Amino acid sequence: MRVIFMGTPDFSVPVLDALVEAGHEIAAVYCQPSRPAGRGKKERASPVQLRAEALGLDVRYPVNFKDEADMSAFAALHADIAVVVAYGLILPQALLDAPRFGCLNIHASLLPRWRGAAPIHRAIMAGDQKTGICVMQMDRGLDTGAVLMRRETVIGAEETTASLHDRLSRIGAEAIIAALAQLPDLTPVAQAEDGVSYAAKIDKSEARIDWSLDAETVDRKIRGLSPFPGAWSELDGARIKLLASRLGQGEGAQGEVLDQALTVGCARGSVQVLRLQRAGRGAMEADAFIRGTGLPVGATFI
Repeated sequence: MRVIFMGTPDFSVPVLDALVEAGHEIAAVYCQPSRPAGRGKKERASPVQLRAEALGLDVRYPVNFKDEADMSAFAALHADIAVVVAYGLILPQALLDAPRFGCLNIHASLLPRWRGAAPIHRAIMAGDQKTGICVMQMDRGLDTGAVLMRRETVIGAEETTASLHDRLSRIGAEAIIAALAQLPDLTPVAQAEDGVSYAAKIDKSEARIDWSLDAETVDRKIRGLSPFPGAWSELDGARIKLLASRLGQGEGAQGEVLDQALTVGCARGSVQVLRLQRAGRGAMEADAFIRGTGLPVGATFI
């Protein structure tokens, strides 16, 4: 098929690669424009732009689709279909209608649960047992279109957003190839009206750990916010990011380090911190952190 691909972050790259490897003709790749990033705030191209350029594809990055010239250029590609995954712009109806078979979106949740910007983070933070990928026929709503294909996966007990992100990206790549191969025979299924939830964009203000919460909630927050923005707590006046964890054994005061395995007390139960990062340093395993800091039992995270 002649495909327009629309995506921006790392999550989208395996999907683009899969489309190319499957022999689909990529008419053009659309992604977000380069943005200032890093401490130096230098312009940085998106992962999709870098990959598309390496593949020798036509790359386009309109700021929005309010310009008639951008709309006309999109329609002039005469695509069979557009594949959209984490693109970052709302598409007007004229674009949704331009390809022969419309626009398909790859969404990282089991719709209608977790419509919106941060479905992977929210699924882990909410304690969901499973999630997945939906290939959806796009309409003007926020992730409200009919679903053509679902793929489910279990969320592991120690899963982080980073690991689940990578797994769902691969599942999404496999699903879109299967969906395109079966497209004429797939029946769109309208989303249920019950069970709708919204995955609001993650705000950095959410990231501080409150040790007065129960261990399950703290553990899910640590894993759900890893690697970005990274849940954090203070230790001896320094901000420490907590990047991996599991439920611990034992009880103790809230925020208290209970043992040399870096088990920390919560209001109910405890959490064993497995990986963490001091400001300006690389991430490290808990045992290396304890050796490097001489962290004693009884120290307190606040």
